[in-house]
Order: sequence, then C-alpha cells, then structure tokens
Amino acid sequence: MKTKYIMALLAILLLASCEKDFLDPDSLSTVDNKYIFSNVDDARKGVNAVYSYFQQDAFRSRLSNNMCGNTDIERNSGWNSTADRYQIWDLNALDTNGDLNIVWTYAYRAIRDANIAIDGIKQSGNLESSDASVKRTFNQLLGECYVLRAYWYSMLAYYFGDVPYLTQAPVSGMNFNLPKSNRNEILTQEIQNIIDIEESMLWADQLPYGIEQVNREYALGMIARLSLQRGGYYLTPELNMVRDSDYLDYYQIAKDYTEKLITLKDRVLPTDFRKIFMNQCKFLTPLNEEILWEVPFPKGSGDVAWNIGITVDGGPTSKHDYGSGGNYMGIPVTYYLSFDSKDKRREVTCALYKINTDFVPEFISNVNNIAQGKWSRHFLDTPPGKQSAKGTGINWPMMRYADVLLMYAEAENELNGPTAEAQYALKRVRQRAFDQTDWITKVDGYVAQVSGSKAAFFDAIVDERAWEFGGEMIRKYELIRWGIYSDKVKETVEGLKKLADEANSGTGTGPDYMYWKLNENGDFVVLNPDTKVATAPDDTWKRQPFLIQLYNSTTTYQEWITKDYAKYYLDGPKPGVARYIFPIPAINIANSDGTLKNDGYEFK
Repeated sequence: MKTKYIMALLAILLLASCEKDFLDPDSLSTVDNKYIFSNVDDARKGVNAVYSYFQQDAFRSRLSNNMCGNTDIERNSGWNSTADRYQIWDLNALDTNGDLNIVWTYAYRAIRDANIAIDGIKQSGNLESSDASVKRTFNQLLGECYVLRAYWYSMLAYYFGDVPYLTQAPVSGMNFNLPKSNRNEILTQEIQNIIDIEESMLWADQLPYGIEQVNREYALGMIARLSLQRGGYYLTPELNMVRDSDYLDYYQIAKDYTEKLITLKDRVLPTDFRKIFMNQCKFLTPLNEEILWEVPFPKGSGDVAWNIGITVDGGPTSKHDYGSGGNYMGIPVTYYLSFDSKDKRREVTCALYKINTDFVPEFISNVNNIAQGKWSRHFLDTPPGKQSAKGTGINWPMMRYADVLLMYAEAENELNGPTAEAQYALKRVRQRAFDQTDWITKVDGYVAQVSGSKAAFFDAIVDERAWEFGGEMIRKYELIRWGIYSDKVKETVEGLKKLADEANSGTGTGPDYMYWKLNENGDFVVLNPDTKVATAPDDTWKRQPFLIQLYNSTTTYQEWITKDYAKYYLDGPKPGVARYIFPIPAINIANSDGTLKNDGYEFK
C-alpha cells in the first residue's frame, strides 16, 4: 500500500538529523520550533521523525519480537551462548550488552524528538487555529506524539525499571543528567497526557494513513494498556514483585477507556482469524476491522517473516524466489496442546511445517521448532528474490480490537467480578475461534463454567489471551503485570517434563509421533494433531517423531527443557521470581555525571 511507503519516506528524510546522542540538543531544536511547526506539512515531517525509530533495529528486530521471550507460549534458548540476544533470553544480560544499549539509545532519541514536536506544536498557535482543518490536524499530531512517547516509556519501564523522565525539548544549557524517576509516576503522567488529548484525535477512517498512523482508537487502547501496566505488578530492586495500593484506580481507567472505545467505535471481529495476518502479508490495511494500529514497514525494511514466522529455506540454489526466513522464538509444545482441538486459532498460530528449497511444505525437524504461523515470506504475492532475507515490508501489529475486548473483560472482572458484561466480551473473542455449531459448548458453556468466581474468570482471561495473541510477543509484559511470570514458566517446564515422561513410558494420550502428508491440492495436512495413533491408515502418510523427542535417554529431558528457563526465571537470584529487569547500559551510566547507577536487582 502506497501510504506506508510515503509515510516511511517522510520519516527517513529527518532521520539524519536525529542520529546524535539522545540528550544532544543539536537536532531539530537548533531551529526555531515555532517556525518549523507553523504549517501542516512541516509539522507532519517533524512528527514523522518520531515514527522513524520504528525503522531501527531497536524496534523492528528487538522490541517487536526478539527480546520478548521466554514465556509460557514463546521461547528460545539463552543458556548456550554469551552473545547479546542470548543474555537477554537468559535474563542475565551484562551492562555492556549491545542490544540493550540500542534499545535505550533509540528509545530516548524517539522521546527527544517527541518532546521537540510537542513543544513546537504547542508553540505554533495552531492548536487554537481559526481554520478548523488546521486545528484538527495539529491536535491529531499532538496526540500522536503523546501516544508514541508513552509507548517508549512503557518499554523502558519494562526493561529497566525506574528511568530518567524527560518531557522537555532539549535546549542549550539544559541539565541533561537527570536521575531516575519512579516508573509508576512516569506511567501516571503519560496516561494522563493521552487522556487529555484523545478526544481531539481522529479515527483511523478519518486519517490519510488509516491504521498505519496512530489514531484515536489506538490512543484509547493505549490508555487501557498503560493503565493495566500501571495497576499491575512490577519488580523492585530488592527482587520483590509488588503493586501499588491504588492499583484499582487504574483498572477503573482501563475499564472506562475500553468501554469508551467499544461504545464509540465498536466493530465486528472478522470471522476469518487467518485473514487478519494474511492481510499484513498482502499489504492490505482494512479500516474499522481488527487491527487498530500497525507499524508501517516499507519494502526493504522490517524483519517480520525473517526472524519471526514460518521458516522458509531459500538461497541462490533454491527452486523459488522467496528468499530465506527463520524463527527466533519457538512455540512450546505445551502451548500447542493447550488449545481446544476445535479452536481455529491453533492452526494459524502454530506452524508444524516449514517451506523447503523446493518450495514444498515439510514437517518441522523437531518438536521445539514449532513456529509462529501468522506470518511468512511465502505468503507474499510478489517473491522478494532468491537471496532476500530481511526487509519483507510486512507490517507489525501493535494492537488488535480483540485485545480491547479482553482488557475490558479483565478490568471489569477485577473491579466487579465476572459480570454479564465481562462474560459477553470474552464470548465475542471466543466466538471467532469456533464454528457457530460449537458455540453452545465451546463459547456459552465454557464461559459459564469459568464464571463461577473472580479467580476462575481471571484464569480464563490469562488462557484466552495466550490462545488469541500467541506469536504477537506481548505475553511477557502480561505475565509481568499479573505477577505470575515465574509461575507460568514453572508450569511450562513441569508440563514439558510430564509430556516427555508419558511419551517415553507410553502412557500419554498425545501424539508421540505425528503422521503427515501433502494432500491432492499440495496442502500440508496432519492426521493426528492431538492424539496418539498406532499406525497410519495407508502409506501416503509420513511418520514424524513428536512428543517422543522431548525425552533424552541420557539426560532424561532435552536440555532446552531444563535450561531455557532454569536460571533467572526460576532458580535465582531469588527463587520463584523472574528477574526481568536489565541493567542500564554502562556507557549511559558513565555519561550521567554520577546521577545514574545500576543499584539493586543483584546485578553483577
């Protein structure tokens, strides 16, 4: 779609002026902000400078997906290397970690340019312009800046805890060495900023870039998401998971603003779950449907279907022109088997196949290679080339409407228990997952069953969010704010061990081996995705070891089962607490003139 290419181009035009230290005032602020933001076109360019940081590795291959494991539904092995990304997967990163430095640096550059734009827009006088179109546009631009800035502060809080809070445009002579601010005080103010501006923002169907531009529905959703973060648990330097006493106030805000969006701009969830993500692979951006905002990547940018998605084996000798793509984050088989066998989301979310160099699907080589099936480069209409890898141009979803419905259900339950309103929101999400003929049992009956208590309904929300958002890499943040990160990891490890024991002893009911083939249409099909079968009905089926691969005759369990989560998720430095906070990069500590230090969290 042309709009995303235009938008990205405008952002890149300003990128060169933003490549300095994040506190260096020698950027846009060297020119009179009032002049730069005096007209719509230049103001748009100034705001696009903030968007440009989504085109950097800090987001496109790190915050969007690579740094978001390990959880109960997504995983990778961090214990078998000391490289930067492995340190992060192991929750044991050093303050010299390059990936963390990239995230810290570009987060603050984005915040700096957001502050410059906010200052310029406010100085311009156009927020009160007599021209209704100009006034509307400038208020929309201001809202975009506040929402984007809040996103980066949210991520900084999740990765580093308390951080410096900068809200002013940089000017010469300003004190840039600010101490840490309390993360919840930062979130409180960022939430309020969006609340104050959201009614002046425009819906996606009123904007030139639609869902590729921050819009009012995403702003409302972000108020809720940030409020649940603010009202959720967080890790203290003493390695305790706590939440503030006013947490219910923020659940109320989350309920109010999800309800506001549902009331003002409700939409029917698309019935075809696969199409939501196929649209992204086809560069389609429908309005008033599922996705509220997605990061726009032009062709040649973005890492979707390169380091996340269905594996495609390519290269110069391959028989296809789709290039190569892999998957850094596998899906634990415990998650795959947690789905109801009739849940249509499982086949979309969990890919049991890869595409080989002959451009033919084949079963994954190992049970720990289940891939996120929502995206793949082989879904593209135009092959990007034999030797292509990164830069597919596939957009990344930042929030879907199903998320809004489930946040509403969660907040309502926390405040008032599993009311009819909370149940209905949950039902709306589950209805899409099952054929209508199964709604009596899989939707109505299921929701009635889990609505016996507030605790049971909360557990159902935890499960539903797993089934709905698998592979979209938001689970880590949810487990943190719920205070159950380590608990869910332990549950996963115990579940994997149980499957291995049962497969080895022959006592389990799951698919120790799976049988698969390509049907008459060339489609990949599996005979027994859920259950054990002794033999295939005929010799057209190929047998592939599945659950039996979890067992190791020497070590009892495959090493990744016992080691992926063992160290800083389960066993230490405080057993039962996942140390998800990372040290502030050493270079920023050194440049802070003594105002910053890595205290607490038992950092080495």
